[in-house]
Amino acid sequence: MTLEGYIVCGVIGLMIIALAKEVMRPGLVLFSAVTILMAFGIINANESVAGFSNKGMITIALLFLVSEGVRQTGALNRVAQAFLPKKRGRMTFLLPRIMIPVSALSAFLNNTPVVIIFAPMIKKWAEKLNLSSQKFLIPLSYATIFGGICTLIGTSTNLVVHGLMLDNGLPGFGMFELGRVGIFIAILGFIYMSIFGNMLLPGKKIKLTTRGVDFKEYYYDLIIPKNSNLIGKTIVDGRLAELKNLWVYSIDRGGKAIDTAKGEHTIQANDKIVVAGKSDSLEYILSLDSVELQGLDLVKGLIPTSELKQYEAVLSPRFPGIGSTIVDFNFFDHYQAAVIAVHRDGERITSNVRNLILKDGDNLVLLTNERFIKNWGESKIFYLTSYIGEHKDLGKNWKKWSAFIILILMIVGATIGNREFFPSSKKVTFDMFYFAAIAAILMVWLKIMPHQKYTKVISWDILITIASAFALSKAMQNSGAADALARTTINFAKAWGPVGVLAAIYLVTTIFTEIITNNAAAALVFPIALSAATQLGVNPQPFFVAIAIAASASFSTPIGYQTNLIVQGIGNYRFRDYIKIGWPLNLIAFIVSVILIPVFWSF
Repeated sequence: MTLEGYIVCGVIGLMIIALAKEVMRPGLVLFSAVTILMAFGIINANESVAGFSNKGMITIALLFLVSEGVRQTGALNRVAQAFLPKKRGRMTFLLPRIMIPVSALSAFLNNTPVVIIFAPMIKKWAEKLNLSSQKFLIPLSYATIFGGICTLIGTSTNLVVHGLMLDNGLPGFGMFELGRVGIFIAILGFIYMSIFGNMLLPGKKIKLTTRGVDFKEYYYDLIIPKNSNLIGKTIVDGRLAELKNLWVYSIDRGGKAIDTAKGEHTIQANDKIVVAGKSDSLEYILSLDSVELQGLDLVKGLIPTSELKQYEAVLSPRFPGIGSTIVDFNFFDHYQAAVIAVHRDGERITSNVRNLILKDGDNLVLLTNERFIKNWGESKIFYLTSYIGEHKDLGKNWKKWSAFIILILMIVGATIGNREFFPSSKKVTFDMFYFAAIAAILMVWLKIMPHQKYTKVISWDILITIASAFALSKAMQNSGAADALARTTINFAKAWGPVGVLAAIYLVTTIFTEIITNNAAAALVFPIALSAATQLGVNPQPFFVAIAIAASASFSTPIGYQTNLIVQGIGNYRFRDYIKIGWPLNLIAFIVSVILIPVFWSF
């Protein structure tokens, strides 16, 4: 490897560490790496910014607009209401009834709005049927991944690989080409989740015989004042007769946590108790004189008690207070909402919460009123879901139908198009970009998507990440690092021939995806795969398919895929929950890919 190659590998190594430690947003981390390599002369200025004009990247931006248009109509809410089961049933049948429709939608829409809309609805649906919502939210995220790997537009990663192929003079993917393998991964994924989901997912197991079990998944922190009539009362196995329909989860006394699930415990003055109830328990708690809701003092005199509601808000990367404490950021002054608890990595934090440093993905429990949703419900700084779970379908029917017609025409056009007309010097290519551009503009012209918000709905960090990843890919090619790493990969897997190299490329992409962003992982491995195919003298297409699938098939960590991170906050999952349920899915996707890719795309 040349000196330039070592410099590129060193910069990429530092970049991966920075991404894993979340030093900055991914787009800034990758652009910093690009700037360093440009300063060393490994890539020139034109190569540094070439990714910003890549057709695949621009297509991703347009698809953000199309997805937002569909979301704005409320059509997804109507779809969710239609497919959610009306009665309890076996987990084996409940999960496929939810996952299959979600996968079908995610094959053509951006996965993030699908999860943001469906997650609170599924949580409220699970409560109504006395089911643990933790059994369904990770499967919701996985379902969007299954759908995403089946089409060209199902995930931005597919379009990144597609764009890199076009940049290197190779034919890109067809609309449903990746579905040759993706559909088998999805089917096996549905079967796996149906059989093992009830056993491996957190939350109480769902059994048809336990109809009397009442799942209370909403927690409230209460303080026992000195004049409370509950002082001296006894909690028996988590039950306190004076608190109807509430289960006493624990007592915090002098900084020591006491589990009240079993045995008898006497309440003392100034005890802090955590109770579990339904999503509508807040009104009942506020009516009690014997307890005080923690955080109520923050809003007294500012918001009438009759208007108070408890909301959840998952912080997105755009939240301006990331890295600051709630006090330093003046959260209440900004949003007129009091933070009474924070869910992070499956842990509920209520002690000294005001001095907690906020992180991307934190799930804040807020005490506020309906104006919070009106003011910030459309903001990209939060992924929102309310405890009450209101989901009003206010969209007009003509807009719903118009949005779906535009979406279908875009899909059909991109599928049967991709050919050139007007055989003149200025040819028009009827490809994905062509139809996505028309669909996005129609969404705006027909006022399906508000034109004032067109810049807000686009995730600029993702686009900067993708564009920078294109430049890093070019740097690996220019420096010879891609050739050297390809030779290493070939030497490692030469005993198994091209299939062994395919497996190695898949595994490397999977590892990168679980620790850094999926788009960056795809762009970094792409030049290695291209060089390996050249050195072996084989068709590179199978390697590119493996990269596209591996970069999206992120099941084992919440950080590898954005939807995994969103449901982690809403579902109060721990990191290990993803490992427990997800690594077999990673293995299934790997085995299916290594077996079927050579069948459909010959070397």
